[in-house]
Amino acid sequence: MKIVPNKESLQKKLDSFWVLASEKVRLVEKEYDTSKGSPVFTKNGKYTNRGWTDWTQGFQYGIPLQIFEATENQEMLEIGKENILNKMAHHISHFGVHDHGFTIMSTYGNLLRLATTKRFTASQGDLEHYRLALKLSGAVQAKRWSRTVDGKGYLYSFNGPHSLFVDTIRTCRVLVAAHKLGHAMHEENDTEINLLQRTIDHAMTTAKYAVFYREGRDQFDEWGRVAHESVFNTNDGRYRCPNSQQGFSGYTTWTRGLAWAMLGFTELLEYLEESNSKIDDLSYVKQVFLKASRATCDFYIEHSSLDGIPYWDTGAPNLHKLGRYQNQIANPFNAFEPVDSSAAAIGAQGLIRLGRLLKSSEPEKSRKYTAEGFKILETLLSETYLSTDIEHQGILLHTLYHYPNNWDYIPDGSKVPNSESSMWGDYHLTELCLLVDLILKDRYYTFFDGIN
Repeated sequence: MKIVPNKESLQKKLDSFWVLASEKVRLVEKEYDTSKGSPVFTKNGKYTNRGWTDWTQGFQYGIPLQIFEATENQEMLEIGKENILNKMAHHISHFGVHDHGFTIMSTYGNLLRLATTKRFTASQGDLEHYRLALKLSGAVQAKRWSRTVDGKGYLYSFNGPHSLFVDTIRTCRVLVAAHKLGHAMHEENDTEINLLQRTIDHAMTTAKYAVFYREGRDQFDEWGRVAHESVFNTNDGRYRCPNSQQGFSGYTTWTRGLAWAMLGFTELLEYLEESNSKIDDLSYVKQVFLKASRATCDFYIEHSSLDGIPYWDTGAPNLHKLGRYQNQIANPFNAFEPVDSSAAAIGAQGLIRLGRLLKSSEPEKSRKYTAEGFKILETLLSETYLSTDIEHQGILLHTLYHYPNNWDYIPDGSKVPNSESSMWGDYHLTELCLLVDLILKDRYYTFFDGIN
């Protein structure tokens, strides 16, 4: 199995991508009015705001930092740095969201990593600024804590203390970064909270309740299915039921939530494999995370189209009208159910990272997961998914936000949303391209590189 069909061809596509992404950064910087709020997704090619929670601005300013890392384009670095300095401070202490790993790691996390790895020169004051942002953000997110009946717990979503979102698994990176910087959260009576242990507890709860394994309580379910939301009784901490906010139901799989799990678990595994952290039952924790990573990645592969693109929910009510969609190339312009290319961009990175984790122990499995991730990237870099219209502000086409709430734009003549972009889709495609660009150059990076 060839993982990369043609490295030279793929590198040329990536080089072209960086030019395109730079043009889009300039376009948004020139045209978007940030006084209207953070850009969330496009409508007829123009970024718009959607008030729910303010969680996308970090992606906006993280994109140019990643372009800089790949290309050394100083203009992109300055756009990122200036906007982070002037517009991101209030996100650090935002107690109303569970998204700090998205907003703060995409900005201050990238800045610290680039500075400490000598990609640009930062003053000692700048470095301490970046570090303090990560420390405080990790503590703010860690404060969103609900206890479960077993004495562990989870970081609750903006829905309230009863609610665990599967996507929070990827935002836990900011707790890990704060821990790596030597920070701890202090609660009442000066009780010290170990931020890495809090991350582990949240991820273990997520693996136990949000991911299904076709065993025990899941005996009639599918291997690797994921529930977007897990609901708990806050009086006694007992699990009650699965639910969904952006998917079709709690008994089907919203594919972007699935992708967050694929990537979140593999990144935590990478950290545990490379760090010397003292964690109770470390061997068992890694076993649980690996099982969750395998299961979610297997489910994604099984329920995606032939080119690696998933539809928005594996139980979407009209999906059956597309026939055996897994054996076909995805059709973003179909009349029945929308695809979500942002789930593909997120999931591809999870597949590639899992492949690397298994490279020594299970080479065949490693090649399978890695090849699937590269296949998705090749699809996303095609004309169907790249926004090459010079007036369209997005980078990645055919992403979806909240289909049940009817928030996504449906172009004239279409039956379902298509041809639009989102800040998380643009960011994660850029992040995926950076990872693969480095791999092609025999390098690699993780979120915790340079966090010191």
